Amino acid sequence: MTASRQEKDSLGPRDVPESAYWGIQSLRGKENFPVSGLHASKHLIRSYAWLKLACCRANLEKGGLDAERGKFIAQAAEEMAAGKFDGEFIVDVFQAGAGTSTNMNVNEVLANRALELAGKSRGNYEYMSPNDHVNRGQSTNDTYPAAAQVAVMFALKDLRVSVTTLIESLRRKGQEFVRFPKSGRTHLKDAPPISLGSEFLAYATVLERVLELLPSVESALAEIPLGGSAVGTGLNSVVGFRARSVQEYARLTGLPLRVARDPFETMQSRFPLGAASGWLRTLALELIRIANDLRLLCSGPATGFDEIRLPEIQPGSSIMPGKVNPSAAEALDQIAFHVVGADTATMLAVQGGQLEINVMMPLAAFEVIFSSEILTNYLPVFARTCVDGITANPARLEQYMVRSAAIATILTPKLGYMKVAEVIHEAERTSRPVKEILVERKLLTKDEVEALLGNAALLKLTQPVP
Repeated sequence: MTASRQEKDSLGPRDVPESAYWGIQSLRGKENFPVSGLHASKHLIRSYAWLKLACCRANLEKGGLDAERGKFIAQAAEEMAAGKFDGEFIVDVFQAGAGTSTNMNVNEVLANRALELAGKSRGNYEYMSPNDHVNRGQSTNDTYPAAAQVAVMFALKDLRVSVTTLIESLRRKGQEFVRFPKSGRTHLKDAPPISLGSEFLAYATVLERVLELLPSVESALAEIPLGGSAVGTGLNSVVGFRARSVQEYARLTGLPLRVARDPFETMQSRFPLGAASGWLRTLALELIRIANDLRLLCSGPATGFDEIRLPEIQPGSSIMPGKVNPSAAEALDQIAFHVVGADTATMLAVQGGQLEINVMMPLAAFEVIFSSEILTNYLPVFARTCVDGITANPARLEQYMVRSAAIATILTPKLGYMKVAEVIHEAERTSRPVKEILVERKLLTKDEVEALLGNAALLKLTQPVP
């Protein structure tokens, strides 16, 4: 049998495994919410550890904690920040409101490790209390959202790198493809020519524009409620604790964290998490559009566009020999669909706050961090396994260009709208090339057709007019 120790909280005693750093309230949280099997992300664990270290040092400096206990709590928090106790976070991400179970999981791990450092037995909370000492001057209501916002900032920092990797791949591919003119399409119907490179460069540009929105989100996240205690007043904290804890938290994390301009607003509203989720949704929508364009452009080969070829990374069918699917783009779609769905859950959580606190913040924190992480993990893979290996199909591009009646739009300044429309309709009705009809009708000579609609001329027309 596993050795155990008995701990007691306000609801009574329970046995806890002797080897566990977590305690009775963590146990209750684990038992009460066996939902997903998903636990706090490493981003949240690290952010919470640095927060507790910052609070410990602020309390030591301002007289809220004695030096002996403070020394042990600080060392335990440093070890937690280094990843020593990642396996001790047992509470499900779907849990009681506000994140109390997670905060107490953190407090108990730190208290029991501090007890160990002090040469005392785990669970001896008279000497080192998770509530009275580790949580001194704090509440779940201010620490959980503060740690969550910092965790999101770190997650988004990682995501920025991954998005940049994809942008660079798309831009390289766009520069490679600028020499290929092709039929443009609007409403999925033939339109004036562009270059294949222009399509890919535009994909890179829109992702750059999305990244340009990120600093405003990061600024909102940097204003944290730490020091507000239960409702924003800082009840039970020592004078100067709020400003000093935020200052130290900023130093430890290297982030531009700042004290809330309105301590009651940052307790009530989870606006920063909503802003981060909205930004992730914007990114996801563009990724979906790009992935779907790639799937369409590579469709076929016999019955689709077949303008580009994606790398063949795995067999695509258990029944059709030789079939290869756009698997990487399909995976990106599914990931981005999840992000869009997570944004809906986050929106509901953000609007679910009432009066002085939003108790739904564990859901919002989880969805935003998880969405950031899955995009961070996959975008470099997508760049490597898909975008970097895309090749153009020049023969098919040229074939569509020759067949497309829309290239006659180029002739409107020379021949007029109505006459060009007649040529286009005849080309569509007879399935004959526009160039042939122009010469047959003696609207242009062969040399004029080549000068206006030849490959060199078309490639020039794919560039934006100054």
